[in-house]
Amino acid sequence: MSKIVSIDTCLVDLPTIRPHVLAMATMQVQTLVIVRIRTQDGVEGIGEATTIGGLSYGPESPEGIKLTLDHYITPLLLGHDASRPALLMDLVGKLVVGNHFAKCAVETALLDAAARRAGLPLSDLLGGRRRDSLPVAWTLASGDTGKDIEEAERMLAARRHNIFKLKIGKRAVAADAAHVAAIKAALGDRASVRVDVNQAWDEPTAARGMALLEQAGCDLVEQPVAGHLRGAMARLSQRFTLAVMADEGLTGPASAFAHAAEAAADVFSVKIQQSGGLYGAARVGAIADAAGIGLYGGTMLEGGVATAASAHLFACFPQLSYQTELFGPLLLVEDILAEPLTYADFALTVPTGPGLGIRLDEDKLSFHRRDADRPRHHILS
Repeated sequence: MSKIVSIDTCLVDLPTIRPHVLAMATMQVQTLVIVRIRTQDGVEGIGEATTIGGLSYGPESPEGIKLTLDHYITPLLLGHDASRPALLMDLVGKLVVGNHFAKCAVETALLDAAARRAGLPLSDLLGGRRRDSLPVAWTLASGDTGKDIEEAERMLAARRHNIFKLKIGKRAVAADAAHVAAIKAALGDRASVRVDVNQAWDEPTAARGMALLEQAGCDLVEQPVAGHLRGAMARLSQRFTLAVMADEGLTGPASAFAHAAEAAADVFSVKIQQSGGLYGAARVGAIADAAGIGLYGGTMLEGGVATAASAHLFACFPQLSYQTELFGPLLLVEDILAEPLTYADFALTVPTGPGLGIRLDEDKLSFHRRDADRPRHHILS
């Protein structure tokens, strides 16, 4: 038995390399919530919760996540045996409703600590990896067609990405479709081109848009309508050969089961944050497999900690038909890892060291931490 003796949290604000334009927000800074759990035998586990655009993406904000961790989850866990992450998360699940992002961060830290204690990569605790690297998409989100083509060409030349996802939904459907068609025409068969609408369309608009996108050679459309409109998602999936992917509509295993039962998607974008943690995301993946639904390793534009955690899980999936988009650290001017994750030959290498296989850079963490929100230190006496 190894008791949890402290849980520290902090907010970290990291500038992005360029404005990142989505249907609901334009990002220029990404905020990470970093969680550090220490046990009486000296082992530390690290976790991360990250969302998009404050509260513009979903019901959890960085500030709210930190409050939930500090005032509700931490008191539940102090003094408990850290070697039983699943049991501890059952306890949290009974006493904290929702708050999937906060739960994901603390579960990641618990699993990281358990794997470090065992001297094993986290993927070994999740069933063992089936692949050592993961193809990674890059999002073209400047909104400028010429700039996006130039950016894609640079990525192809550097052999960093050959899968590109375009953020659309802010402009008229015809303008968005023309933007996608021009980029696909420029890249041709050298790259896969996909789009993410981030729920911006209603069903009639989605039908018009998907017809145009299909003609343009687009490979996939992500969450064209609001996440709760599973009927519309099912009708669009049946109407077009263009693959329809669920994202915001997936909030854990129950929603995944509902999507599968209603044939509401061809592909699931699995995100550890939205699923409430790695255990929940693994169950989402299992439901997709059972239903014959393709899998895509999604991101909340996380930093290196959550990206590494996602990579360990996705490496264990039996199928990953639509690859991943674990590019979050590459969108940041600077990450907080002592050694950056490795991206090469269009893929991310899954870390091999104990636990997540990463270390924090304490100087970078201290520099980028939000001064007005110093970590709260909960120490077990």
